[in-house]
Amino acid sequence: MDRLKRLNTGFRKLGIGVLILFLVLSLSLAHPLPKAKPEKVGMSSARLNRVKAIIQEAIERKDFPGAVLLVGRKGKIVFHQSFGNSQLIPASQPMSTSMIFDLASITKPVATATSIMILVEQGKIRLWDKVKDFIPEFKPYVSDVGQVPEEINEPQDARLWHLLTHTSGLPPYTDAEEVAQRFGDPLSTETLVDHIAQLEKSGPPGEAFHYSCLGFISLASIIKKVTGQTVAEFAAENIFLPLKMKRTFFTPSAEFHHLCVPTEVVDGKPLLGIVHDPLARLQEGISGNAGLFSTAGDLAIFAQMILNKGEFKGKRILSPLAVERMTSVYPEVAFAGRGLGWDLDSSFSTNSGDLFGPDSFGHTGYTGTSIWIDPETETFVIFLTNRVHPDDGSSVASMRSRVANIVASSIIEKR
Repeated sequence: MDRLKRLNTGFRKLGIGVLILFLVLSLSLAHPLPKAKPEKVGMSSARLNRVKAIIQEAIERKDFPGAVLLVGRKGKIVFHQSFGNSQLIPASQPMSTSMIFDLASITKPVATATSIMILVEQGKIRLWDKVKDFIPEFKPYVSDVGQVPEEINEPQDARLWHLLTHTSGLPPYTDAEEVAQRFGDPLSTETLVDHIAQLEKSGPPGEAFHYSCLGFISLASIIKKVTGQTVAEFAAENIFLPLKMKRTFFTPSAEFHHLCVPTEVVDGKPLLGIVHDPLARLQEGISGNAGLFSTAGDLAIFAQMILNKGEFKGKRILSPLAVERMTSVYPEVAFAGRGLGWDLDSSFSTNSGDLFGPDSFGHTGYTGTSIWIDPETETFVIFLTNRVHPDDGSSVASMRSRVANIVASSIIEKR
């Protein structure tokens, strides 16, 4: 009898152990990137915690209602905290780290450019392909006869890499209300791209950097023509689902709306789960320039995949060479300071701060979002705010730089 009791006790202990092991495994699976104290990866907690005061001060100045900051280094999350409110209208709601943000132009590198590079790797397109091979209506730049030597008066065709580096000659944007009046609301990406293709170019391709949403809308159209899928469908199948970025998508379904951070108040109601960008909204939320929604946690997975040279937890999204090409200044237009979808050293890269090195890269979003990645120190900074709620009247450019500087200054062991 005593032996039987001992056996039962042993089995119970074994059962508890198995249960604990199961819970530990479950928690590890729930957090693809493990958390660690900053000191475990060569950072100073005291220095890193300085971000709390400056973010809180910005909220008190009403620069933005709230924010989520996530910092990762060497494969670990060392800081992940929410601040302030996710919304003020119709009633204030506290921000949480799991909330979903309208990423605005972070859509460009994360969804559109990555999709284009996947197609390059699949041999379906080349960066040197002419835009007009996919969009026949794409009007080339033609200089005024008599102003330059005759041989330069020939039409000059933009290539796909011109669209990715914002050097195609396309204007930055086009009036969404005017487009809606002419072509309807909503309208197809193809109709919008036909309109974009015929706009006057500011100059020859490759001669000047003009940040352009229109180039990335055109790239989304090319993805559709090559694959038969929208950028939303292709990116989900080839990027977000393999990486298990479960809260990253275009046009969030109603079940996720309670987690979405509202943006600007339009017609008396904040945009909730609806893209802020007017041209993306015309296309019912699916566009190459904006429209992607995500969380800081999901973006951390993507950032780590990039730091891992295109792979995360056994899922390869890009080759190391593709990542290197995307995240280096494109040599044909070095003056632009841009990679293929990513920003390295342009007038838009102030979110890098002053301390991260020349090989670091990232992107910002109009709604108040930003991501910056530094391969040299294996660090990434994801800073998401809702600066356009309830109205579009503030800037976070300075705050992004300050946050990046504090994060960089907290790295006390470079290797």
